[in-house]
Amino acid sequence: MEETIEKQTTIFSKYIDIFTDKLPAIVFAIIIIVIGVIIAKLVKRFLNKILTKYKSSIGMVTFMINFVQVTIIIIAFMQAMSILGVNTTSFVAVLGAAGFSIGLAFKEVLSNLGSCLIILFFKPFDIGDFISCQGNEGTVMEILMFSTSLKTTDNKLIVMPNFQLTSNPVINYTAQNKRRIDFVFNVEYDTNVKALYEISNRLFDQDERILSSPKPLIGVESMNNNIIKFIARPWVKTEDYWDVYYKLMEEFKHEFDQHGIKFSRINLMHPTN
Repeated sequence: MEETIEKQTTIFSKYIDIFTDKLPAIVFAIIIIVIGVIIAKLVKRFLNKILTKYKSSIGMVTFMINFVQVTIIIIAFMQAMSILGVNTTSFVAVLGAAGFSIGLAFKEVLSNLGSCLIILFFKPFDIGDFISCQGNEGTVMEILMFSTSLKTTDNKLIVMPNFQLTSNPVINYTAQNKRRIDFVFNVEYDTNVKALYEISNRLFDQDERILSSPKPLIGVESMNNNIIKFIARPWVKTEDYWDVYYKLMEEFKHEFDQHGIKFSRINLMHPTN
C-alpha cells in the first residue's frame, strides 16, 4: 500500500516539475494568443473603416474582414503552439490531410465557399440589389460564405446556396439606373391605330417620370386577320419602375374605355418584382 502511494506521489511530483518547467512557456503562449485576438479586433476595425470609406462592396468588406481576422488568430495560435514545443510542421501536415479529407466529404460546402469568392470579386450583384435566379427572386440582404439571403416582396426570406447563383443565370433588375416598361396590347383589327399613338404619346408626355432619352418606342409590331399587336415602351428610372407601371396601366384602361378601344387581352412583358 505504501509502495503504491509512494509511486503515485512520484508520478504527481514528476508532472508538477514538468508543469513548473513549462509554466513560463504556457504563460507566454497564452499572452501570444491574447495579443493575437486583440490585434485581430483592431485590424477588423481598421479594415472596416478603410473599406467602407472607399465604398467597397458590403459583401466583400464582410468577407475580407472575417478572413483577415481568422488568419491573424490562426497565426497567433500556431506561434503559441511553437512556443510550447509543439512541432507545427507536423501540425500543419495533419491539418492539410484533414482538410483534404474534409474537402472530399464536403465538396458542396467548398463549392459554396468558392462561389462566394466569385460573387464578391466579380460582383454580379451586391447587397440591396433585386435579383432573380432559378425561380427565386428578392432583394439581396446578406452574402455569407456558403449562402445568400433574399427578401421577397411579401417579406419572406429565401436562403440560396452560393453555387446555385454562380452556376445558373442571374437576372439583376437594379444593376442599371434605367429600365424599360414593355406594354403589349392585342387589339381588334379594326381599331383606330392613330388613336393608340395619340393616347400613348399623351400619357407619356403627362408623366414627368418618363425619360425623354432613350425615347419611348411606340408602334404596330405585327398584325393578322383578327388582331393588331400594338407596343408602347417607355423608359424610366429603375426606382420609378413599378409606380409608373401601375399608374400607366390604370390610365391606359381608362383611355381605352373612353375611346371605345377593345382588346382581347393585355400582355405586359416584364420581370416580376
